[in-house]
Amino acid sequence: MFIDEVTMELYAGDGGDGCMAFRREKYISMGGPFGGNGGRGSNILFKVDTGLNTLIDLKYHRIIKGKKGTNGLGKGMHGKNAEDVVIKVPPGTIVTDLDTNLIMADLTKQEEEIVLAYGGRGGRGNMAFATRTNPAPAFAENGEPGEVRKIKVELKLLADVGLVGLPSVGKSTIISLVSKSKPKIAAYHFTTITPNLGVVQAKNKKSFVLADLPGLIKGASLGEGLGDQFLKHVERTRLIAHVIDMGGFEGRDPYEDYVLINQELEAFNPSILKKPQIILANKMDLENAQENLEAFKKKVTNVAIYPISAMNKEGLEDAMLALATLLDEIPKQPLYEEEKFESHVLYQFKHEKPFTIYNENGTWVVRGEQVEKLLRMTKFQTNESAQRFAMKLRKMGIDDQLREMGAKEGDTVRILDLEFEYKE
Repeated sequence: MFIDEVTMELYAGDGGDGCMAFRREKYISMGGPFGGNGGRGSNILFKVDTGLNTLIDLKYHRIIKGKKGTNGLGKGMHGKNAEDVVIKVPPGTIVTDLDTNLIMADLTKQEEEIVLAYGGRGGRGNMAFATRTNPAPAFAENGEPGEVRKIKVELKLLADVGLVGLPSVGKSTIISLVSKSKPKIAAYHFTTITPNLGVVQAKNKKSFVLADLPGLIKGASLGEGLGDQFLKHVERTRLIAHVIDMGGFEGRDPYEDYVLINQELEAFNPSILKKPQIILANKMDLENAQENLEAFKKKVTNVAIYPISAMNKEGLEDAMLALATLLDEIPKQPLYEEEKFESHVLYQFKHEKPFTIYNENGTWVVRGEQVEKLLRMTKFQTNESAQRFAMKLRKMGIDDQLREMGAKEGDTVRILDLEFEYKE
């Protein structure tokens, strides 16, 4: 089964909780804080494995969760970092953040890897909070929540040349003859339902990757037939090779077929037509092929045409040599516009207000990433930790904002699931 697009949810591991402990040993009075830090949660990584050619494994694991770091312990022992979660993907995998629609990664090389969701740092134990003014802090932190990502994972085949054409024009036969690829071949439409890749070695000893893309039909750019799910693979090719049935199978007009395919390519992505093209005039062994070819050449004068007969294995060597020669002259171009690619710094802080406050049925609700993270990382074990939490809210300006909005002494304030009374 060929799977080339999957949406996924990634939940990196939370950091381990810090420990609140004190040193209590014989002959050591007022031993001080002795609680260790928690370990880091699992990162979630994608890593290229050239042995894969489909995303089928991801189809059945659409939610990936990392492990929590180990909690800190007494006697100053820090928790262990959680092991990273490594997901193997085939070369040609593109990852897009669904929240920003920016490309996060384009993985093309063996062993290439990237962190897509970072695990939370471990919470600090009370040893880490000791200061001159507070040498024995009676509080510690919970671990930081891991990063959450919603992503789209796409596989776009990495091929130098893409064979395009209507169904049953001979694309699969061509790739089976010029490479070791063994596609399914039969005399009915849509025999090929998955893209096939083959490595071709031309007479000049130059080699290149050829992709046999499933047959297109009118409306393919809008999802008709096999739809636009295979058109995207054309975007990654450097050269387009039109396979045209010059025999006029089923009453087709070769020129109309050529125009139709270009129209579908343009409708899907106009930049595809900027790629160099050649035409493989196939089925020259049929009765009307030569006559159709002469008429075709009068209408198409700006693209090189190579007459071939895949059935009789004629003209293929010269056509492959022409492809290899042309590829040497074509520089490798960017696969997408730079503005669609996320910065090399994977994590970007969201530019938004630190918090928002609104009244819901008499309760003041405080929302905001920083505020909610502070709540999750606060251990409400002692009065000192609660006072530290209140002080941080005050520094953020939440108390002032509530006062300006009309909050009164005794009003209920809610952050996530925690409710408390507002006090001046």
